[in-house]
Amino acid sequence: MMVKRRELNRGQIEMVDVDSLVPENHLLRKVDAAVDFNKIYEYVEELYCADNGRPSVDPIVLIKMVIIQHLFGIPSLRRTASEIEVNVAYRWFLGYSLQEEIPHFSTISYAFHHRFDIDTVNAIFYWILSEIESAGYLNTKAVFIDGTHIKANANVKKQIKAEIPVAAKRYADELAEEVNLDREAHGKKPFGNDDDSNDEPPKPKKKRDNTSKKKLKRRKKEAKKKQVTKSVTDPESGMFVKGEHKRQFAYEAHTACDKNGFILETEVTPGNVHDSVAFDDVYEKLTEKHPEIETVVADSAYKTPHIAKEIFDDSRVLSTAYKRPQTMKGGHEWWKYVYDEHYDCIICPEYQVLNYSTTNREGYREYKSNPEICKNCTTREKCTKSKDCQKTVTRHIWQDYIEQCEDIRYTPEYQELYQKRKETIERVFADAKEKHAMRYTPYRGLAQVTMWVRLKFACMNLKKLAIWKSKDSRTANFNVMFFHIFNYSTKNYPLSA
Repeated sequence: MMVKRRELNRGQIEMVDVDSLVPENHLLRKVDAAVDFNKIYEYVEELYCADNGRPSVDPIVLIKMVIIQHLFGIPSLRRTASEIEVNVAYRWFLGYSLQEEIPHFSTISYAFHHRFDIDTVNAIFYWILSEIESAGYLNTKAVFIDGTHIKANANVKKQIKAEIPVAAKRYADELAEEVNLDREAHGKKPFGNDDDSNDEPPKPKKKRDNTSKKKLKRRKKEAKKKQVTKSVTDPESGMFVKGEHKRQFAYEAHTACDKNGFILETEVTPGNVHDSVAFDDVYEKLTEKHPEIETVVADSAYKTPHIAKEIFDDSRVLSTAYKRPQTMKGGHEWWKYVYDEHYDCIICPEYQVLNYSTTNREGYREYKSNPEICKNCTTREKCTKSKDCQKTVTRHIWQDYIEQCEDIRYTPEYQELYQKRKETIERVFADAKEKHAMRYTPYRGLAQVTMWVRLKFACMNLKKLAIWKSKDSRTANFNVMFFHIFNYSTKNYPLSA
């Protein structure tokens, strides 16, 4: 075969339009047809002056540039701007000609730092969700909740130890009220604000304590603090340590999606905030927007008495996984300690009774054995290693809700629903990190990272909406074409009897 040398026609002049250069099945064509971007003007109208100042870059162009960044997983705005300069499809999406100058990346950065705030991003996020709902694609009977960590833009070697106040639990008042009711029902004195959790009265001191009230108050405040590792670079991130993962500063996106994988809500926290702590904010926003939710599907990290109580009291169902009890290594199995509801006691593996002792501030009833009986027990080493030979078993006052979760866990309907986590919320996180560059964030500060995550999830929703609408339109066109062909055939070539 002869070698044919091709001429380089780089300077050739052709008359073309931008629209003809973009393929018909390109993703941006589908996105452009899926929603009306003029709606964005309503959300940014108050952020611009109507009759004063120099003309600005069209806000839709700025937001579309960020949409391009998130849709195609481009890591930075600088890279996005340079890609738009040479990509015809990107220029078509923005409405720019082949030689028109693209806005500088710093213009976009400035707009999202000083003009567009979290309210603007939330408006865009919920607008896309409303478009999905209008198209009939949302399925919110069951929602899937989980969290994923995002590596922060912070050097792990630049850290300090800091003391921060322990955050009060959102349900602390409700729990304290029920604890006091439970104590009164058992003939115990209810806790006061400054009472000690121990039931026994304080022993008289041998010497007079001359410590001033000011010092005592300061010591009490110090006792309510905890020591954490903080980043010098990004103080709002949190140290993330889990299993074999490398220690790193991170943020966590606590997210909820529906059965079709559309993201309904997300809450960003520092990486050292547990899933169960951030649940209340996500659940509150979720149920406010979608009161029709019937089932909440979550992993065992959310299997706590408070979360179970909150969901079941709202006439909803918590579908979760098995959670291994924290028992002594080499000891008796947890299920060998049986709770007798009628007599309100625990029966141990040797059929001895552990009677009610007290209810502590954390909401746990304490059941204690008789030391005189335990001294001579043959299996005491498998039960307790305490010096006073007394076994203590705790049971939460909301334990009935956890047992309700266990009953539901064996139901075929909810077993099948839990298996869909890998197709829904886990796939959302996998796509976000592999396809949309959410493995690490270039931004610092909780506010900026929150806006970045919500915009990314909004773009993921928009992408899925565009693809689904495109498929439905092709199916509808095929059905119409088939109908016309069938009618033509039956009229011109009638079937013989």
